Amino acid sequence: MISLIDTHVHFDSNRFDHDRDTIYQRAKANGIDMMIVPAISRAQWPGVTTVARNYPGVFACYGLHPMFTREHTTTDLTLLEEKISQNPCVAIGECGLDGSSDQAAMNQQLFYFSAQLQIARDYNLPVIVHARAAVEAVILELRKNGPDKGVVHSYNGSLQQAHRLIDLGYYLSFGGPITYNRASKLHTLIRQLPLDRIMIETDAPDQVGSAHYGNRNEPCYLPEVLTAVANLRNENEVTIARASNRNACELFGLPDI
Repeated sequence: MISLIDTHVHFDSNRFDHDRDTIYQRAKANGIDMMIVPAISRAQWPGVTTVARNYPGVFACYGLHPMFTREHTTTDLTLLEEKISQNPCVAIGECGLDGSSDQAAMNQQLFYFSAQLQIARDYNLPVIVHARAAVEAVILELRKNGPDKGVVHSYNGSLQQAHRLIDLGYYLSFGGPITYNRASKLHTLIRQLPLDRIMIETDAPDQVGSAHYGNRNEPCYLPEVLTAVANLRNENEVTIARASNRNACELFGLPDI
């Protein structure tokens, strides 16, 4: 069995509350030896801390997601610094920009994104970036204020934008969306991107792959993402897995897998 790292999974989600132990055991049975768990709001930081403490191989990240700006306050930024000072974490995130919002919300998103980038720089941590319909704006902000390491998760920008992010020191991660036949843009990206900048993820419980459409996503489905990447690139699954794991270990400072 191939050992894998799920580089983006919301294992703390309340959608896993009734069967989290089972979800964890299923993941382990399918070779998922590590999980990176980003937070989305201050209210959920304790849950991220709990799963990181209680489940071996689960690593915490703390941040303020752009889609939840109505929940955030400026005090949260001070509390974020306190949280990462007092608890082990491997990244700031999930942070970023979401272009589906109106301009007023985007201004708020930019405020929190910029502040979190500063915190990441101050604490020498990578960032986990959400960039839905906002890749260009994210690139501009990373260029101005970003740390020199991070990942844009569930990447869906252009090849040119991808190379600009890579030039800034960033990785790109891909999950369930690449398993759909209609995802031709993502398929082209996967074929053309350098393997030393690609990682795989599930984003569970969201963004489920085509084989499980309509159901809750789980980290145990990560091998299906691996298979999709390997098939698209016409490369061996072991080669892809080792590259993704190596990239994750380098970015997040994880023990070798």
